[in-house]
Amino acid sequence: MAKKKGSRELPELTTSSLPDLIFTILFFFMIVTTMREVTLKVKFVVPAGTELEKLEKKSCVSFIYVGPPTDQLRAQMGSGTRIQLNDRYAEPREVMDFVAQERTTMPDPASQVMSMKIDQHTQMGIITDIKEVLRKSWALKINYSATRRGN
Repeated sequence: MAKKKGSRELPELTTSSLPDLIFTILFFFMIVTTMREVTLKVKFVVPAGTELEKLEKKSCVSFIYVGPPTDQLRAQMGSGTRIQLNDRYAEPREVMDFVAQERTTMPDPASQVMSMKIDQHTQMGIITDIKEVLRKSWALKINYSATRRGN
């Protein structure tokens, strides 16, 4: 018995499972990744508290950010306290339009919650102005964001 000497051909590489693998990885990253919807233009350090509750329905929460402008925007906006609604600065009187707009995008407008993320050094007058406008626009569920105070 003589062995044939010749070139051996390598079998072709099967790529039939490659699309399944790629879609599995893509699906994993879609599930794990969270996208920031708002670019923060104000910086804030929320106050610390002891009696905190976690929000249950986050789909019905709209955020109002209050604080000084970020370092990049301080030259053009000044160092005073600013209100940010979505991706723009606003005045307290514009909060009513923001509430109405957010209410139209919610699955359950009756359970709308306005979450205020406010810098701990913000003067109470601005917060009072925002609260008055929220009261006029019937946004009566207000949440104040805070961090848990260390014991």
